Amino acid sequence: MKTHVSETPATQLLRRKGVAFEVHAYDYVEHGGTAESARQLGVDEHAVVKTLVMQDESARPLIVLMHGDRTVSTRNLARQAGRKSIEPCRPEVAQRHSGYQIGGTSPFATRKPMPVYVEASVLELPRILVNGGRRGVLVSIEPSVLVALLGAQPVHCALAG
Repeated sequence: MKTHVSETPATQLLRRKGVAFEVHAYDYVEHGGTAESARQLGVDEHAVVKTLVMQDESARPLIVLMHGDRTVSTRNLARQAGRKSIEPCRPEVAQRHSGYQIGGTSPFATRKPMPVYVEASVLELPRILVNGGRRGVLVSIEPSVLVALLGAQPVHCALAG
């Protein structure tokens, strides 16, 4: 079943940069997270990559890309990113930094440029699904796009979900 999904800043950027991607629409469920999108799309939650907006001790924002079925060790991330501490942003702060609604945050075409960190094992997957810039929209891409387009720095900060 193909559903037409209107362009978002993220899909426009991917198109402009010539990135091969496929759009996957699903019915957004409040607080459903990656488990819900994976269930609806019939994919492994490990390949659904969540985009998390966090901040360091000076309230400088950064993005962390993590497997849907894992959580972020902020201590390990801070150490590898050379920061004193890292914590999640409050939703309204994350929205202000990214320009995207919570649940629809894409790492592509954010309002503010932010450093991007990616769990290293994400880059080993053949394809990943990442938010396309709107609730209920994921795009499947090759993980190498995260490094090529975003300059994402690989880190080891995954904890079992």
